[in-house]
Amino acid sequence: MMKRPSIVRVVKAFACLLVPILLSFSGIGGSVFTKKRLASKGIEDSLRIVITGDLLLDRGVRQKIEMVGVDALFSPSIDSLFHASNYVIANLECPVTKIRERVFKRFIFRGEPEWLPTLRRHGITHLNLANNHSIDQGRNGLLDTQEQIRKAGMIPIGAGRNMAEASEPVLISTKPRHVWVVSSLRLPLENFPYLPQKPCVSQESMDSLIMRVERLRAADKGCYILLILHWGWEHHFNATPLQRENARRLIEAGADAIVGHHSHTLQTIENYRGKPIYYGIGNFIFDQRKPMNSRACIVELTITVNKSKAKALPIEIKNCVPYLGK
Repeated sequence: MMKRPSIVRVVKAFACLLVPILLSFSGIGGSVFTKKRLASKGIEDSLRIVITGDLLLDRGVRQKIEMVGVDALFSPSIDSLFHASNYVIANLECPVTKIRERVFKRFIFRGEPEWLPTLRRHGITHLNLANNHSIDQGRNGLLDTQEQIRKAGMIPIGAGRNMAEASEPVLISTKPRHVWVVSSLRLPLENFPYLPQKPCVSQESMDSLIMRVERLRAADKGCYILLILHWGWEHHFNATPLQRENARRLIEAGADAIVGHHSHTLQTIENYRGKPIYYGIGNFIFDQRKPMNSRACIVELTITVNKSKAKALPIEIKNCVPYLGK
């Protein structure tokens, strides 16, 4: 004859089922899961960050999306790279908002907020807004773009409610050491007044940017500082003398790597004092079809406690879709 379970055994079994549920609501269970997930990607010992060039969601890319959907913008080779990385930072070359407050300028872009979750699903974690198109739909459009990015599960960088907020460094990881991203637009904006107390993108002076890097290095000596700069001449292959001078000043101030875009071309790669400078990595998801605009690269950073390695991964863009080179 089967014995009836004792009250003590029933209570213990119920507790075993209840505890994981309570932990998940308290956040404790979630943190443990996160630690296991990060460890499975090797983040405890080695961090892998990927940085891409310009990602446009309008004009020819909009037409592509309307025909075949956002998923079609990601080739299998790009998906594999992104999902094997801890963080992916792309330069979002347009506001993504329903707000229509067009700035008076030649090229004006706007993407749809409902497209953003697909970017996150394909592995993008951060979107840079410190560029000359984030304000195409005005200051309200810029703030709404930030909000839409957050709603989609990604982190916007390089913009804010004022210049001080927009220029703040972003800590993207604490393991295996602190990794800071400092983003800045180094170009004047068309028909958009410089009002640092209003919503804007990061556009502080070069001297101020250098001082920011110096202070960050002094406050967090063992950290890794990544600079993302939107600068240079469009459709040129070489960096300007002023870019070279400022890049070296930033490295001397304490930057560990500089990654640039805006030229829509693949530009010079330089090593200064053992630190990589990518003056222009070109486009990523973009509709320009000339060979000079469709050959680009993605930068892959591997960071450990006391070492780092940077690698340029060539890509070719075909009908708005980037493919990793073989």
